[in-house]
Parts: sequence; C-alpha cells; structure tokens
Amino acid sequence: MTADATPGSVHGAVQTVDDFLFTEDRTALLGSRCTTCRACTFPRQGGCPRCTGDSMEDVALPRRGTLWSWTSQGFRPKAPYTGTECYEPFGVAYVELPGHLIVETRLLETNPSNLEIGMPMEFTLVPFRDDDYGWPVHTFAFVAVRDV
Repeated sequence: MTADATPGSVHGAVQTVDDFLFTEDRTALLGSRCTTCRACTFPRQGGCPRCTGDSMEDVALPRRGTLWSWTSQGFRPKAPYTGTECYEPFGVAYVELPGHLIVETRLLETNPSNLEIGMPMEFTLVPFRDDDYGWPVHTFAFVAVRDV
C-alpha cells in the first residue's frame, strides 16, 4: 500500500479482485475497443476477435445496461473459487451494455420473481472475500435499477 492509502484499499482506492477489470477510479468496467473495426471486448484484450487487428484501446464501459438473460448459482463453484467459506446462492446474468457488448456478471438480486428480461441494470462493486489482513476485496455485480 502507498502512504496515502487507507486500510483495505490499494493506492487509495477500493481493493478489487483484479484491477485489470476496472477503470482506475473503480466506477466502471474497463474493456477494450478495436481501433480498426470498433468491436468491444470485456475483459480487455490485446487483439480483436472480430477482425484480428492488434490495435486496441481501453474504453470505460457504460455503467447501465439491460438484463439480457439470467439464472441462479445455487451451489458453491469448484476450486479455485476464492470466495468466502460461508457460501450464499447468487444470480448470474448477461447484461447488455448499449453500443458495446454483453457481459457475464453477478447479480445482487437473488429472488427470481424480482427479475425480468429487459429490465434496467447498473454496475456496482460488492465484497467478495477478505484479504490476508481481513480487509474486503471487491468484485463487480449488477443491480436492478428501480427508478421512482
């Protein structure tokens, strides 16, 4: 940690499972976009899966998207799962980020009756496990947007 960091953070920011996945300020997912054909990928890649070009640029992905499909993860994933010992079922979904791509993600909602294909979703960070010092390490998830 740096001198300006607080416990449970890295470089003054929230500690995450993989910094490669997030913008520096941890407010969005970080993908890549081909400078030739404009195809987007997540996670970031060094080459384009569409045109095989090798000129990729980082792109902050939209924080909001649409629930495309979902299911529930009712059992603990196999090793090398590094989550907490106290496992709780969670939703898994594909969320379409407009103009970019569809990402596979965790959902905060676990009650199937509260989910509907096409509903708006928003990016968030959630605690995933504790590090060796007992501080939370976060991953990403999407939560239903319930505009009032």
